[in-house]
Amino acid sequence: MVQVRVAGVALDSTRQHVILLKPIDEMPGTGPILPIWIGEQEATSILVAVENAPVPRPLAHDLMRSMLDALDVKLVRVEVTRIDDGTFYAEVTLASAQGEQVVDSRPSDAVALASRVGAPIWVADAVMEEAGVTDFMPTEDPAESIDEFKKFLDDVDPEDFA
Repeated sequence: MVQVRVAGVALDSTRQHVILLKPIDEMPGTGPILPIWIGEQEATSILVAVENAPVPRPLAHDLMRSMLDALDVKLVRVEVTRIDDGTFYAEVTLASAQGEQVVDSRPSDAVALASRVGAPIWVADAVMEEAGVTDFMPTEDPAESIDEFKKFLDDVDPEDFA
């Protein structure tokens, strides 16, 4: 397993949202980055959490966090455990007075919740090896770096990971 952070959320050439997970010990422009295609609402929820943006009403993942707090349950970690036929799978590990429980989850929901509570996010080595891509090297010109990244998103499709 490799511990990751949310490196960003982007749109690909078909306007689908992609969450980018990067090993925490890798600098931008080096090593792998894991793109996972997610829904628009999940992308918004992750961005709100990562950027600590205020929302007028709680989002679904805020509700989940409040429920965990009310039940005195701690989110220990989330793991992107496998990829099967292009679909990513994740697990959420919860701890309570009754012990730890592992719950099946979509990666987007797991990451959105982990981002709210500060829980570590992990990716199985096999997933990173299969679906990770080489991070692009940023250039001196930020506009050029953005153009390079947009080109990457234009050239990659979810089917590439099937």
